[in-house]
Amino acid sequence: MGTLPVIVTHEWQMAALLGYLLGSIPFGLLLTKLFKAGDLRSIGSGNIGTTNVLRTGRKDLAAATLLLDGGKGAVAVLLAGYWFAPDAAIIAGMMAVIGHNFPMWLKFEGGKGVATTLGVLLAMSWPAGLVTAATWLLVALALRYSSLAALVSFAASPFYMYFLGDENKAVLAVLLAALGIVRHHANIKRLLAGEEPKIGQKK
Repeated sequence: MGTLPVIVTHEWQMAALLGYLLGSIPFGLLLTKLFKAGDLRSIGSGNIGTTNVLRTGRKDLAAATLLLDGGKGAVAVLLAGYWFAPDAAIIAGMMAVIGHNFPMWLKFEGGKGVATTLGVLLAMSWPAGLVTAATWLLVALALRYSSLAALVSFAASPFYMYFLGDENKAVLAVLLAALGIVRHHANIKRLLAGEEPKIGQKK
């Protein structure tokens, strides 16, 4: 019994490392370089995520980035849950989003974690994740603002997770929502000023 806290701590550390390393893979940047779609860091917002990949004009690469960025978050959660204690999956999910937002390979200048957050939520509780993704899609289709869709879905996700998942997972959703909203601070300013570009519009 005396060694249990050490084992749990070790599992959390391993889950955190796993989540960060998976999350820090910059799929958007890798895909645009591989298919010669331009230097993603010098296009639009300079972000490595799906919305900025879309600004290259390559919808196929944007779709692939969305799936891969979401997939790495989901895989981090599922692997940590399989290899370690169930609560380690929560740690891995949080660190996957942090890895995407602050990848050491890119001097800690990454994306905003929208797709990766959705992937994490889907893996933690697919009903809550699915409703969160549907919220993002509905807002994006109706208003054509990716950032606003992200903000609305982030804000709603803790409630979805609380009612469709459980309290511990809802805490993760709160932390991810807070991180996502902070990462969108510049977008919030542009939205309020009426200067935020719509989906597909060059920044």
